[in-house]
Amino acid sequence: MTESLPAAVTAETLTVSEVAGRLSIPASRVHQLVRDGQLLSFKNGHDVVVPAPFLDADGVVRGLAGTIVVLRDGGFDDREILTWLFTEDTSLSGTPIAAIRQGRHKEIKRRAQAMAF
Repeated sequence: MTESLPAAVTAETLTVSEVAGRLSIPASRVHQLVRDGQLLSFKNGHDVVVPAPFLDADGVVRGLAGTIVVLRDGGFDDREILTWLFTEDTSLSGTPIAAIRQGRHKEIKRRAQAMAF
């Protein structure tokens, strides 16, 4: 799957074990977060990985889960969501994930709603 993802998605990733360690939760809970749409993961070689920008010092970046849910409900698959989150947007002066990390998650969620419906 990594060959179909932009380099920005695959540039900095964490294994499920690394995510579990950073969040102080079991690896099985990380898989549950992915299933529940709180995080996205993908296969990179033999490892399942999560983009590192999805986490900050407090855990999962605030606003990411809501954006994922909106896009999934709108029919986007995980590859399309990952691509969108990491694609430069001149109107944002960066990527949607960068804007979410800056606390602009409501703006990004509104954009996701407009795209999805």
